[in-house]
Amino acid sequence: MKIKTKLRLGLGVLFLMILALSLIAARYIYVLKEDTENILQDNYKTLDYTRSMFLAIDQIHTDPKAWNEFEQNLTSQQANVTEPGEEQVTGEIVNHYNALKKDTYNQELPVLIRNDLAELTRVNMEAIRAKSDKALTTVQAAFIWIALTGTICFLIALTLLINLPGNIGNPIRELTESIRAIAAKNYAERLHFAGKDEFGELASSFNTMAEKLEEYDNSNLSQILVEKKRIEALINNMHEPVIGLDENQKILFANDQAVKITGIAISDLLGKSAVELAAENDLMRALIHEKGGENQSNGHKSGSSLKIYADDKESYFEKEMVDITIVPTGERVKKFIGQVILLKNITPFKELDFAKTNFIATVSHELKTPIASIKMSLQLLESQHTGTLNEDQKQLMLSIKEDSDRLLKITGELLNMSQVETGNIQLNIQQSSPYAILKYALDAVKTSVDQKQIDLVVQADDELADVKADMEKTAWVLINFLTNAVRYSQQESKIHIQLTGTGQGVKFLVRDEGKGIDSRYRGKIFDRYFQVPGSSKTGTGLGLAISKEFIEAQGGSIGVTSEIGMGSTFYFELAAA
Repeated sequence: MKIKTKLRLGLGVLFLMILALSLIAARYIYVLKEDTENILQDNYKTLDYTRSMFLAIDQIHTDPKAWNEFEQNLTSQQANVTEPGEEQVTGEIVNHYNALKKDTYNQELPVLIRNDLAELTRVNMEAIRAKSDKALTTVQAAFIWIALTGTICFLIALTLLINLPGNIGNPIRELTESIRAIAAKNYAERLHFAGKDEFGELASSFNTMAEKLEEYDNSNLSQILVEKKRIEALINNMHEPVIGLDENQKILFANDQAVKITGIAISDLLGKSAVELAAENDLMRALIHEKGGENQSNGHKSGSSLKIYADDKESYFEKEMVDITIVPTGERVKKFIGQVILLKNITPFKELDFAKTNFIATVSHELKTPIASIKMSLQLLESQHTGTLNEDQKQLMLSIKEDSDRLLKITGELLNMSQVETGNIQLNIQQSSPYAILKYALDAVKTSVDQKQIDLVVQADDELADVKADMEKTAWVLINFLTNAVRYSQQESKIHIQLTGTGQGVKFLVRDEGKGIDSRYRGKIFDRYFQVPGSSKTGTGLGLAISKEFIEAQGGSIGVTSEIGMGSTFYFELAAA
């Protein structure tokens, strides 16, 4: 018999028995409900009316309200005649009560009424006793049927509980153990299931698969060894260091270049824990250390460049860690099996970068002298002592002045960036007043603000603490924020400036009412040479990058929030002194 048929048969019988048990229980519960409801509706109400009439008949000569109460209960009783003989007794009560109403001082009529009420009580008590006996009989029958059906269900369930798990679980357990043996490359494993059910068919298919795997393994082992040697040769002939780790960070392979830069013999590398080697080797510690903020897309992790003494000189390498994952055959979930550390030699690029930085610094420094001479000459030409200029000459003078100011600003930014790139930022960090920084910045942008008739709305908390900052460079950052805000604000608009205490320092905030920055570009706004597409190309794209370097060099933080059409808010925070 097939396993599916066995399951359907066993569970089907159990389901039918449980259904029968439920129907029997529901039927008897309904019968008991009907019996109890009859007692409550039919007999209990009559007894309550009878008790009330007993009390009323005793007070009928002393309390005028007793007549009305007796009549109300008698009327209710007439509508609740349910038992044999009850109608006759109720009629006697009515007759005697009518006679009493005509002859209220007759002493025999109240006695007769009480006797009638006692008889009515007896009739209903007998009915309650009979219905109670009937309900008890129903309970006994329900107990017998429910116990019988429950016993049968229990026996069927117990049989299924004992036999069914074993019939299904034991073959599955044997199959699991055999699969594990095959996964461990024990291809001689076989299954032996008696019967012609699904497990018998599965055993036959499994044994056929094991035979084919055994044959395939024997025929391809030499080829696998050749491929392994080929991969090792490829890795060793790579010109850049490569180190492979397994999921437990044990070193699987390392090429000759990796051995050379680490200074560790190949025999001391292979099979050893990279964590243990890192405790004794600084370079290995730098290689397996993952810094925050690394790019981890597609399993690639790359950090800052490493300076390593190799080939008798200082060389620069860029580390890249690649997570290796596989999807095992027959599965869907990726499994992590190790990492590969790649070191790219970027020494030539670093040398070019240093040359570029020195060139920019030299050119910028050399340009400042002729630009300063141009500005001096412009000042002399503007003087009345050198003669009066016509309108065209004044326009040319203004154009030359604007161009020289722009060139001076660009050379200043290039010099600042060369300081940043060479790590030679000269900071004079001291206790500085945030109010003085604000005043310095406001004075610097006063002319450009007045030209566009912009309203500066300044909100500064009272008694702000001094901050640890280089006042000149911090004011330069605030001026850069304000200059950008003026550039992207409309005529006669507002720029909001806020200075607020944060508990740990002071936060400087500049908010404009311009067009805002698209969310696609907010993450790049502090990158070097980046300018938002569509904005005016009046600068070098270095101002915000230099601002970020200046603030972070002082231990502060910088950021921006913006929405299209809602303006932009640039801010930085410095620690309290």
